[in-house]
Amino acid sequence: MTDAPQFLQGPNGRIAYRKVDGTIAPGIIWLGGFQSDMLGTKAEHLSKWALSENRSYLRFDYTGHGESDGKFEDGCISEWAEDALAAFDKTTEGPQILVGSSMGGWIATLLVRQRPERIAAVVFIAPAPDFTETLMWPSFSDAERNTINAEGRLAQPSEYSDEPQIITKKLIEDGRKNLVMNGPIPINCPVRVLQGMKDDAVPYSHALRFAEALATEDIEISIVKSGDHRLSTPADLERLTATIAAVS
Repeated sequence: MTDAPQFLQGPNGRIAYRKVDGTIAPGIIWLGGFQSDMLGTKAEHLSKWALSENRSYLRFDYTGHGESDGKFEDGCISEWAEDALAAFDKTTEGPQILVGSSMGGWIATLLVRQRPERIAAVVFIAPAPDFTETLMWPSFSDAERNTINAEGRLAQPSEYSDEPQIITKKLIEDGRKNLVMNGPIPINCPVRVLQGMKDDAVPYSHALRFAEALATEDIEISIVKSGDHRLSTPADLERLTATIAAVS
């Protein structure tokens, strides 16, 4: 059974988190995806790995996600980035490796801008910066866009949850204020990207365009031909921990 979470007061409500304490630096921070939580396969795997390696490890739920306060449909990129910064500042110290999965890659990119001096490296898994504008909005029909603009929200079936995925006008409009791929991205630390070619949520072409925009020259991209968006098979999990260890 997973231990009960701890809570910290963030700018948008209480943030639930779990922390592994370790003495070997740098620490590791998990930044999860859109409508996901800190109890997913990859986040749990990293917790066990960090414990075995004597590494500090932080995972948390954005507000409106998992065990944190709030409703999912009330949130947006700006608020989830604020949650990440609050968790980072209040529960960690020293250099950290950010591990950003899907939307977490966008949040990680925004976090690096806020605390560049404390980021030792970033590992992106199917990174989805700007997804609201470059992936989501173009996929909607005219009718769906009209629904969002007129009613402020659109309910869609979710592949990853029994609950419908609620896309709000607030999310779309706020996403436009946080775009990072419209110019050079000032990340100068080592970067590693893990991406599946069979990812039907974030095409690998998106990950490559993102990588090209990064300022760092220390970047390696691992393309998994059979990999889907989750990248959660035993081989994927082993690849993830090996990648983190290599940039530690």
